[in-house]
Amino acid sequence: MYCNTKTIDTQFYLYAINKYNRQNWEDSDFPILCPTCLGDNPYIRMMKDKYGKECSICERPFTTFRWCPGRGMRYKKTEICQTCAKMKNVCQTCVFDLEYGLPVAVRDHALGLKDDIPTGDFNKEHFHQNLGKELALQGDDLRQAHSAPNAFLERISQGRKGPYYKRNLPHICSFWVKGECRRGEECPYRHEKPSDPDDPLSVQNIVDRFYGTKDPVADKLLRRAEEMPSMAPPEDKTITTLWCGGVTSELAESDLQEYFYQFGEVACINIVQKSSCAFVQFTKRESAENAANKCYGRLDLKGVRLNVRWGKPQQSGAKHHADIEKTTPVPGLPGPLPNPGKVAQYDPSKRAKLAESVPKPMSEPIDLPAMGAMGAPRAPSDFAGPDKGGNSGFQKIHYPSQSKDRMGSGKYAHMAPPSQYNNANNAEKKPGQKRAASDWK
Repeated sequence: MYCNTKTIDTQFYLYAINKYNRQNWEDSDFPILCPTCLGDNPYIRMMKDKYGKECSICERPFTTFRWCPGRGMRYKKTEICQTCAKMKNVCQTCVFDLEYGLPVAVRDHALGLKDDIPTGDFNKEHFHQNLGKELALQGDDLRQAHSAPNAFLERISQGRKGPYYKRNLPHICSFWVKGECRRGEECPYRHEKPSDPDDPLSVQNIVDRFYGTKDPVADKLLRRAEEMPSMAPPEDKTITTLWCGGVTSELAESDLQEYFYQFGEVACINIVQKSSCAFVQFTKRESAENAANKCYGRLDLKGVRLNVRWGKPQQSGAKHHADIEKTTPVPGLPGPLPNPGKVAQYDPSKRAKLAESVPKPMSEPIDLPAMGAMGAPRAPSDFAGPDKGGNSGFQKIHYPSQSKDRMGSGKYAHMAPPSQYNNANNAEKKPGQKRAASDWK
């Protein structure tokens, strides 16, 4: 009953002092909020107050909402009307961008947007009336310009992907700071040391945040973006290719084409699945430089982080061959041998010199004898063999493998296992007869 009386008193108060026509007052069934302000509790109780407050921007009465985001959090309420929130695509409570969660000044700086919103009483009233009619006809078409994909905004907001619920914590207890709080654990406010009063972040204004002027949070983010490292373009102006590392099977060529087309016309995209990378080639150098500056570092595309760098030109075969010829040869190595085919084709005289340098055989070839009856060749009658002292006509060749010490007949012959081939005494023994100890000596 108390809430209804307060609502009626508020309505009569607004009827008396508000200069807007009651037909232009805003009524809504649900607020426009970001995930951070809405909280992590899916079962919240939201209180609705019809025409309970004037908008902080247009000063027009609108339906306010009040709720608690979660346990241990402070109660929050809407601060601006839905018409102003749709015009800037921001949350009705924190007045941050709904797409990236950044201040309005940072988003407008990245997208190059300039909204000429009137600040006078009559012009502001006329502007918001026309804006409300336009939103009723076009729906959410006005929000597309503020929610366009931008690499610069994604790069700034990549440090914090989820909602930041610490923003919903209660305020610091002023009595505890002075040492006079007697509530103890029952105090709904925080008992913490406040920040430096000279800190520029301690003074914030909803109106300045909405218009993007004198916003300390936006100034801090823009200053941090300027200090981020940038990637210097290569000196070769013909290079228009960017290398993207970390490409997985989840990303297709159409996904890369759709994202990089915002920087300029893309000539071709080559994905190398074996190396988990991709090469994006632009038609103009300016487009490649714009994409490199805004995508430098880690780029998030469909939940996959990509590492963007400038592509390196491939080394041509002629240039590689010239680099090899310029190298200093190793001293003391013999020169390369001539190609026999080239020698015979272009210089026949050199082939004759090479033929003279080849040594001739030591003797005339031996005529093979006729075949025997059984098909085995028979040696000539004057051939006694090398072991019988015969004259074979060839010089005797000695191979190291023919040494008696290595054939098992030398001083290590007694260590060999018993066999009928490595012991002469075995020839006198018959099969099945036992060996004597003297046979091993």
